[in-house]
Amino acid sequence: MLTEPKLIEPGNFETEEHFYPRVLNAHIHPLIHNLMDMGNDRIASRYCHLHPEVDPESVRNLLATVPRYFRWGGCDLFHVTTETGLRQVVVIETNSCPSGQKSMPRLNESIEKAGYDRLLRDSFLEQVGRRKGGPKGDFAVIYDKNHMETSGYASALADLTGDKVWLVPFHENDAGRTVSFDEKGLMHVHHNGEKVPIKAAFRYVTQQPWNRIPIHLTRTLIYNPVLICLSGGRNKLVASKAYDLYNASRQNSGLKIHTPETIWDVSKEEVPMWVQRMGGVAVVKVPYSNAGQGVYTITSAEELDAFMQLNHGYDHYIVQSLIGNSRWSSQSQFGRLFHVGTMPDRKLNLYAADLRFMVGASPKGFFPVAIYARRARKPLTTDLKHGDDSWDMLGTNLSVKNEDGTFSTQPERLLLVDSRDFNRLGFGLDDLIESYMQTVMCIVAIDDMAKSLVNTKGKFRKKLFQSINPDRRFNEEIMF
Repeated sequence: MLTEPKLIEPGNFETEEHFYPRVLNAHIHPLIHNLMDMGNDRIASRYCHLHPEVDPESVRNLLATVPRYFRWGGCDLFHVTTETGLRQVVVIETNSCPSGQKSMPRLNESIEKAGYDRLLRDSFLEQVGRRKGGPKGDFAVIYDKNHMETSGYASALADLTGDKVWLVPFHENDAGRTVSFDEKGLMHVHHNGEKVPIKAAFRYVTQQPWNRIPIHLTRTLIYNPVLICLSGGRNKLVASKAYDLYNASRQNSGLKIHTPETIWDVSKEEVPMWVQRMGGVAVVKVPYSNAGQGVYTITSAEELDAFMQLNHGYDHYIVQSLIGNSRWSSQSQFGRLFHVGTMPDRKLNLYAADLRFMVGASPKGFFPVAIYARRARKPLTTDLKHGDDSWDMLGTNLSVKNEDGTFSTQPERLLLVDSRDFNRLGFGLDDLIESYMQTVMCIVAIDDMAKSLVNTKGKFRKKLFQSINPDRRFNEEIMF
């Protein structure tokens, strides 16, 4: 694994290094190809036809939105149904700087860089080009995991610009070693005793980025800024509030973000009370963790006791209604939601699965970038037995944290949107359109929250943020 900054020269993009082996020979499913080629006008038309309650102009305006800060993101979504058979797509979380390129079959075999090229060309470089008065310097890709994709972005960026691009590891203990910021917010890459100024950086720093990257807007353009992570891109607590504010402000348009029932600002002592309120079945989340960490599915007294015995290091949590099987999902204000799940296999097992939908934003609005799905480790059972580990049946994230703090992955549970795997999900084109719309709404909601946290002078509103996110221990981590 790379430990020092490395210069990537043009002409070095190798598909075998930046896609999973399975993806290289995969043929994209026709429905996915159709969605990616539809364009926002046709998507809006179809969505309005299926949702006569929405205002058509609001839908078109939504898809044409150019976010101020949040230009690239992805949502993890569950395909669920109710006890009466009403199916819908619900948002589990939104990720700033998400993975997905290495898992996406190419739309066109002749375009080897696929979504890497599209996102960089139509979103990142467009934003760089429209910035006036920016500093001089090099391009960089900074990261703390997912070398397969980040090196792909660096190689693709070098080809697009014709310039060398720095690929820079930036873990928590790398602050001041591989990367630093001067008093004016200009990023420098440290290499062989020199400090190289960076004019724009593509960021894949996902683990507590706020403890080493300034929150205020830097002279170096950072795509996406850490402000987005605090506003909901890596902060589930603030994200839940951003979704509620978005839904309240769009009531007249008919647009709505669908999520499980969520209780925020819950102290650890209150968790058992809220779990009981949901029928003894719930999900408890550390709001600031990601990559599948800090999520606890509670379906028994033993799992609740195990959670309560852990020291999580924070003051506040969120509690969500659990989406499981129809016989053991949470009781919520929306009724019981349960997984549609994969199509039954030959042993008649079906699995909980999520869908990751990644989007970018250009000066013309949003566009889809990549889609993939993940299934849980074990099949979804009808009845829970004593000693069953509910996380094995419900946890879909592929990342696994190793003892040394690094991350590995379990690609055997990856479901591609190709002609073989995609059929197992039971998704139709209209479900994909719904997933796209939910993702775009979440990106806009978090961007709205980010805009409210910056004053007219471009400074971060620290007191407002601390009132929205009143977790003392978390606020002590932030590089204000």
